This record gives sequence, structure tokens and C-alpha cells, in this order.
Amino acid sequence: MKSELLSRRAALLLGLTLALPAAAHEPHELKIEAPWARATAGAARTAAGYLAIVNAGNHAERLVAASSPAAGRVELHEMATVDNVMRMRPLPAGIDIPSGRTTELKPGGLHLMFLDLKAPFVRGAKVPVVLTFEHTGDIKVELEVRDMRAGPPEAGARGHGHGH
Repeated sequence: MKSELLSRRAALLLGLTLALPAAAHEPHELKIEAPWARATAGAARTAAGYLAIVNAGNHAERLVAASSPAAGRVELHEMATVDNVMRMRPLPAGIDIPSGRTTELKPGGLHLMFLDLKAPFVRGAKVPVVLTFEHTGDIKVELEVRDMRAGPPEAGARGHGHGH
């Protein structure tokens, strides 16, 4: 009886110990700001999405995937200049989100790449996206579809995003 009680206590302690790392990455530590995309031409099969990820926590995070019913698949991408040529490449290992920092996905840099669009992105519409983080898990956002020539939302609009 005594050994059974000790075994239960040991199991409880082990369970609590294993749960501690997960508790260190509470979803409320991440905030998604200014999620947006540009409208696409009718025949476009791809689009890009942008947003800022604020990590107010004390632990680094990593955006590891994204998905959306608006596209066959969504990849994490980076635009970079290599030998004076702008190139885009997927980031299968994800995007680092350092603690205490804001990581921006913006034109000409890191971004979400929507492939095999189900329909054009139309100005004024909202595109649902699920962002998957290594520790926090899933955060649902909606990208505001802006004009084809639009730049990032004004600084004052940054707080209108979704997230935890």
C-alpha cells in the first residue's frame, strides 16, 4: 500500500515536471499584429501574406508551419539578395521568433507563401490562416486583403491583429 502511494506520488511529480516546459510557453506571450495580404489577379496561383509576431515572453519561439483553406498549401519563405539577384526560398526549418522581440514578415523579406490558391484574394476580404508554433501551438489569424499595390498597414493599425 505504501509503495503504491509512493509510486502515485512519483508519477504525479514526474507529470508536473514534464508539464513545466509547456507552461513556460504560454500562448499569451505571442501577439500577432497587422496581418495582411495583397489582392491577386484572377489567374494568380500564388500570393504572399505578411504580419508581425511579437514575442513578449522570456523564451524563444519558432514559427514552424502555416495553413489556410484559401490555398492548397502555405509555406514559410524568405526573399534575399544573392549575388545581386533577389531570390525567394522556402524555410522548411521555420522562422525563429526571439524572446522580447518582434519578427516581421513583410514584402522583400520573410513572408507566408500561399500556393495553389483556391480563389483570388479580393480586396476587402479576410483570409483565414493557422500559424503553428513549436511551443505555443496553433494561433488563428485573418489576413486583411488590401489593394494589389498596397504597402504594410500604417503603424497605428498594428494593434488590430489577432492572436493570444
